[in-house]
Amino acid sequence: MSVYYKPDRKTDWNYGGNKWRLSRSKIALFLECARCFYIDNKLGTARPPGFPFNLNSAVDALFKKEFDIHRAAKTQHPLMKKYGIDVVPYQNPKIDIWREVFKGIDYRHEKTGFTVSGAVDDVWVNKDGELIIVDYKSTSKDEKIEALDQDWHDGYKRQMEIYQWLFRCNGFKVSSTGYFVYANASRDKKAFDGQLEFEVTLIPYKGDDSWVEDTILRIKKTLDSDDLPAAAADCDYCTYREFVGKKLQARAKSSSDRPTNGTLGI
Repeated sequence: MSVYYKPDRKTDWNYGGNKWRLSRSKIALFLECARCFYIDNKLGTARPPGFPFNLNSAVDALFKKEFDIHRAAKTQHPLMKKYGIDVVPYQNPKIDIWREVFKGIDYRHEKTGFTVSGAVDDVWVNKDGELIIVDYKSTSKDEKIEALDQDWHDGYKRQMEIYQWLFRCNGFKVSSTGYFVYANASRDKKAFDGQLEFEVTLIPYKGDDSWVEDTILRIKKTLDSDDLPAAAADCDYCTYREFVGKKLQARAKSSSDRPTNGTLGI
């Protein structure tokens, strides 16, 4: 068995177990494909993990160190000055917990009993005392990153809206406008020379978290049902399972129909 993929999770991490919680990524999975979400959280078999993006993780870690310097000094980062926004990194004793994977900021949702959680990249604060949710992103594209205008960017937007919802549920005053700090690695250099140069842009996004509450209630209804949800039409994982399942069944039937020990199989 693979040392990286465990297809049969311990039951205390499944829905109903004492360690299960509804994370931001689980909500995203439900919106992507309710069937994959159900198989993961109710039946205990998650999708195989993707390859880790270590370069993205390194950029995130360096961003956090950079903004933490200004957090400690209560000063503006040069990027804030460049874009003319009157904010500073937010100081709070829980900031490192809020940013830690598998912990993050959490909230017990009264109607469902779920503990909903998410780990943010950063939190800033403006002069009115409103918290600004910030998410770090990194990529490498020829064009300048100035807007979140692709279909797949919808997931980024929902991610920020969940964070905004979580902080509001914890009693914080939260600005509807959050920011994506986007690092784009340049490909224009003549040679690599052991260095990557990034162009960093700040992209504002006005979130609307009104969809979160209804989605959590839908998740509760789905998990409490014994019925397997329909697969999303564009889910590659479900399509793979369906086609492989049919081929394996056909192969098993073909094998059982073959004559054995010199008989005719009739």
